[in-house]
Amino acid sequence: MLSFCLWFLVFYAWHIFGVTIGLHRLLAHRAFRCPKFVEYFFVLGAYLAFHGSPLWWATIHRTHHRYVDTPLDPHAPGTKGGFAAYAFYTAMQYPPHINPAKQSKDLLKDPIYAFLEQPGKTWHRAYALCVCLSLLFRVALWIAFGPIIAGASLLAGIAALNVPLLLNVFCHIPKLGYKNFQLKDDSVNVWWMALVCAGEGWHNNHHAYPASAKSGGKTWEIDPSWCVLRVLKSVGLVSYMNESINDDRSDNKGELPGDGGPKVPLTVVLKEPEPASVG
Repeated sequence: MLSFCLWFLVFYAWHIFGVTIGLHRLLAHRAFRCPKFVEYFFVLGAYLAFHGSPLWWATIHRTHHRYVDTPLDPHAPGTKGGFAAYAFYTAMQYPPHINPAKQSKDLLKDPIYAFLEQPGKTWHRAYALCVCLSLLFRVALWIAFGPIIAGASLLAGIAALNVPLLLNVFCHIPKLGYKNFQLKDDSVNVWWMALVCAGEGWHNNHHAYPASAKSGGKTWEIDPSWCVLRVLKSVGLVSYMNESINDDRSDNKGELPGDGGPKVPLTVVLKEPEPASVG
């Protein structure tokens, strides 16, 4: 049991940092720069935790910031309800306002991400590929190292899939946290989500400074993902890092830049054009 728990922690760290550092702060927000092998190391950790196409993930998250807490937000509990915000990926086709070809042109230039996206009008083919490769990875671990390591990896991957999905819900329920910045959205800092999601729980800070590689603002708001990036920068594996958030601006005196971009009225009604396609 001890061996299983230790391997679970090792794999969980790789998977959750893959989400927080690889998918979120690097691909979705371009908050730092690093060599491709470092990028792929983290992104692979998230991909093998069943998070699907990196291009799809980044596009969904960029849409979240653009339309935060409106009906066009892919995961807004205030408008969709808790479960719908958690399981936001149930629709078969990309809706008209989520278009990887327009919102993630930078990622389409990468042939690996373009392949993993499996271009088409739906994202299910790409997610099926992700699930198959993730399960084959555990089969390979079982064959090479036995069931303990394979089982720990599988459980860690499932946990690292669900924790960020739950964060999408809990960190947009105002009564569960607090705000350092008075923004127009419902984002709040939730300390216990920061613990299990490697610093992502400082969500209100993130919505105030979405392009920052650092989510913790107050001195006691510990951000493990930023700490990892600092170490990587100290050894030359990160060449640039945006650390624009700072504690002395967390004063609740008003809205600050970076609240997620242009929004649409809550009464917006979309027509139904052809679903978005990436190729």
